[in-house]
Amino acid sequence: MKRLKSPPALRAKKRYIIFRVHSDDPEFRPDFLNIRGAIWNSLEGWLGEAGLAKADVKFIMNLWDSRKQTGFLSCSPKFVDQVKVALALVHQVGDERVILQVLRVSGTIKGGKEKVRS
Repeated sequence: MKRLKSPPALRAKKRYIIFRVHSDDPEFRPDFLNIRGAIWNSLEGWLGEAGLAKADVKFIMNLWDSRKQTGFLSCSPKFVDQVKVALALVHQVGDERVILQVLRVSGTIKGGKEKVRS
């Protein structure tokens, strides 16, 4: 059965936030689930449950690059700044202290990938 798409004017807008994980230990390679858990806890603490639902944050698992330690989130355009603050509040993944750096905010995944490549 063919799936019908909504017209572009009716689709919810998205912004993609590309981030990188930095750590003191160069051998530190957290997996996607640990990163997602730390970010989710920070988002929940900063935005609350109602704000998190409005922000429509989604993790894009297949774009997590464990070698470069980069990942993608999507969210509503109105909540980009608040999601960036929540990312800055992540200081620990597991037992390792980390810093999350926002590399770019993009309207498309393709535009975000260009920044990660460089």
